[in-house]
Amino acid sequence: MGSSTKSTYKIGMVMDPIQNIKPHKDSTLAIMLAAQERHAVLFYMEQDDLYIKDDIAYALVHPITVFDDPAHWFTKGQPEIMALSGLDAILMRKDPPVDKRFLHSCLVLDHAQRHGVHVVNNPASLILYNEKILATHFPAFCPPYVITSSLTVLRDFLEQHDTIIIKPLDAMGGQGVFLVHHNDVNFEVIWEMHTERGTYPVQAQAFIPEITLGDKRIIVIDGKPFPHTLVRLPKNGSIRGNLTAGGSYDVRPLNERELEIATVVGKRLVQEGILFAGLDVIGDYLTEVNITSPTGLREIAKATGESLADILMAKIMNPSSGQSG
Repeated sequence: MGSSTKSTYKIGMVMDPIQNIKPHKDSTLAIMLAAQERHAVLFYMEQDDLYIKDDIAYALVHPITVFDDPAHWFTKGQPEIMALSGLDAILMRKDPPVDKRFLHSCLVLDHAQRHGVHVVNNPASLILYNEKILATHFPAFCPPYVITSSLTVLRDFLEQHDTIIIKPLDAMGGQGVFLVHHNDVNFEVIWEMHTERGTYPVQAQAFIPEITLGDKRIIVIDGKPFPHTLVRLPKNGSIRGNLTAGGSYDVRPLNERELEIATVVGKRLVQEGILFAGLDVIGDYLTEVNITSPTGLREIAKATGESLADILMAKIMNPSSGQSG
């Protein structure tokens, strides 16, 4: 890490185009505002701005100032080429899909991390772990599932469980999620579309009826679960609670099962260098471990009065101190 003092702490943000975000609900903007409140200097970049030249990781960056104003939420300075080693920390906040571009960006960030920059989350873990498959590393908490590209295996799983959820491995926000019943006439069409006729695997899970009560997002920072969960409630007749899919939300205290799941998973996340994660829980089951670009910070802060973005920035900028930094 560089020798910057707290007043000159430099943070790079790799994210989707900032002009396209929804500022009133965007978690990345909340994180940037919290960093700015702590007197960090911010540098904005998109994944195509990252590159390696002669063993040095660089980016075309824009100095950026952000505002908590839905009409005017950022001002960018003139672009400049910067060696990433000149930053104290970089947050990888590019939304899925986790495609080749995403993985190549993580390779550049991994190079920067090996040269002393603190990257959140650990790029090696972002490369290694798929968010849906990572949840299956905790079998005691998972619903019955199968990951396959085989029509036969998928059909057998459907016959075993009668009603299942099929979803792509690399999407987000409820995109591409299908509820499939036994003898569904569209079953093979869904298989063809999601696997490209057996080329790529999908995940199928046994249907969890408790989805009608909400899909819960538990925020974990430095291995510790925040004591309230964001409960995303599906629209009537829908199976998707994701806010991007039109659901509403509530914020509630964690129950005993949710705390158990988050505590066990949190210990593993620390080992993998995953400082910031969002666990998705339906009923008593862990369904995903979001490590690429977890969201929900604004909604939880609005309900509880506690800024998870500031808790996160305290851990990044002052890792040996308490949450308040």
